Amino acid sequence: MILFPNHQLTVGQQFPDVHSCRRALRDAAIANHFELKTIKSDKTRFVAKCASEGCPWRIHVAKLPDVPIFTIRTLPNEHNCVGITHLGHQQASVQWIADSIERSLKENPHYKPKEILEEIHQAHGIALSYKQAWRAKERIMAAVHDSFVEEFHLLPWYCHQIGRTNPGSVAVVYGNPVDRSFERLFVSFKASIYGFLNACCPLIALDEMVLKGKYHGTLLLATGFDGEGAVFPFAFAVVDDESNGEWMWFLSELHNLLEANIVNMPKLTILSDRQKSIIDGIEVHFPSAFHGLCVHHLIVNFSKEFDNTILANLLWEAAFALTAIEFEQKITLIEELSEDAAHWIRRIDPHLWASAYFEGKRLGHLTADIVQSLGTMILEASGLPIIQMMENIRRQLMMWFNERSETSSQWTGILVPPAERQVSVAIEHAHTHQVLKVDDAEFKVISAEGSHIVNICSRHCSCCRWQLCGLPCAHAAAALLSCRQNVSRFAESCFTVANYRKAYSQTIHPIPDKALWRELSVGLDNAGYNSAELVIKPPKSLWPPAAKPGKKRPCTEVSGHMKRAVHCSRCHQTGHFRTTCTAPL
Repeated sequence: MILFPNHQLTVGQQFPDVHSCRRALRDAAIANHFELKTIKSDKTRFVAKCASEGCPWRIHVAKLPDVPIFTIRTLPNEHNCVGITHLGHQQASVQWIADSIERSLKENPHYKPKEILEEIHQAHGIALSYKQAWRAKERIMAAVHDSFVEEFHLLPWYCHQIGRTNPGSVAVVYGNPVDRSFERLFVSFKASIYGFLNACCPLIALDEMVLKGKYHGTLLLATGFDGEGAVFPFAFAVVDDESNGEWMWFLSELHNLLEANIVNMPKLTILSDRQKSIIDGIEVHFPSAFHGLCVHHLIVNFSKEFDNTILANLLWEAAFALTAIEFEQKITLIEELSEDAAHWIRRIDPHLWASAYFEGKRLGHLTADIVQSLGTMILEASGLPIIQMMENIRRQLMMWFNERSETSSQWTGILVPPAERQVSVAIEHAHTHQVLKVDDAEFKVISAEGSHIVNICSRHCSCCRWQLCGLPCAHAAAALLSCRQNVSRFAESCFTVANYRKAYSQTIHPIPDKALWRELSVGLDNAGYNSAELVIKPPKSLWPPAAKPGKKRPCTEVSGHMKRAVHCSRCHQTGHFRTTCTAPL
């Protein structure tokens, strides 16, 4: 039997204590498919042998004098028995399972016991019970939950480290003034702020997600969109569910973040699910912004009322329609299928959600479903302690900035690849159009579908695609080509490679290990904080603990087995035993 390199045991090998020694022997036995039987175990020695009957393999570990170190004294050169012949393992304890899956579980708190069983079986060939996997997960989560409390205590130092390692970033935590229990955390990195203000479309999408950790809480997010259409997160907040006015506060922090630069930006457009708290916050802090309804939320609510895929698809098409005529055509088709559905839609002002009526600049972005767009990055982090969650988000942003910066360095065109492809298609179609020049700015473009008026100075086409989507349509391309202009140069600036590179030009720097935070935050106590302000307690709202798995007993109707009738040997009746018989004799 060949030992795995990571579990090689040799005479003279040393261990810092007896527990490390036992763990090493346990791991070697599991890796090499044999079981150990302990002969002697005390404070000075540990003796074990192979559990297989007749196998002479034996190991002797002894403590060195005057130090806690244990060393292997006796160990056969070879171990050639057949090992275990079943799928279980005596050394595969709950603690061993916990040690094996600890990293995976911390990265993914939603790791299910069934998935643990599958991973252990694939890695080690060991079949475990469901309860063993469940107990191992609970043991790790108990340790993780202890870190939930600790990380709330460390939040002031974490915020200080963000500001120290990423100058210009905003990181602030708020505690209840009475008992210092956690209420709110706001984080925005300088690199994200710079990229949004200088290179992204002036469009903000707002979304939220309920956290799944030990405590109740909600993650609030604000993102922009880069030239490729990918979400560009630039502000995050965690709020306790018992706090009030969280969106009003979050929008106030966003306003403070953008206030110094907002004068130089075009009028903002904000997308959300338009819940009342968001509407109130935008009216107070961004009164001049265009506030649109996220079409994804609209479709979700519509589908709850009308479970019909055809109707939902027509509603999507109505939302993306470029003109009022096209919009009304889609609504008419819905009305022909369901008058109730059409009535439901007409109750919602199309100026809030339909491209043909909305007054703000969305450039083809109709949804604010950020959580779905960010996918596993957010979902896997939602069950972690608060600092681990924010660090998962920061690391992902750091990787995105680096990867996208490197990718864009390879591009040679004027526009980002998706925009370049759309412009190429427009140019291809433009070759079949006839162009009549009115003056240096205005053109009449005739195509098989009809005629359209194009103004290249105001970047406007009567088909509405150019001004709504930000990229020249086929009619605009035909007009621009007729006067020898480069079509790509008439796209919105956020679609250019130069702006894309600018969006990811700055770096999100890593945070030192938490063991160094207090040492690196020497001046924090003297930076306007008193000792009470540096104490943040966990919030008061807790999630209920998970229930233990119960035994599943098959129902007789489902299993097909009839319940056996019992008979009394005393009165010869059914339904009870002799010991409980009360019949008179």
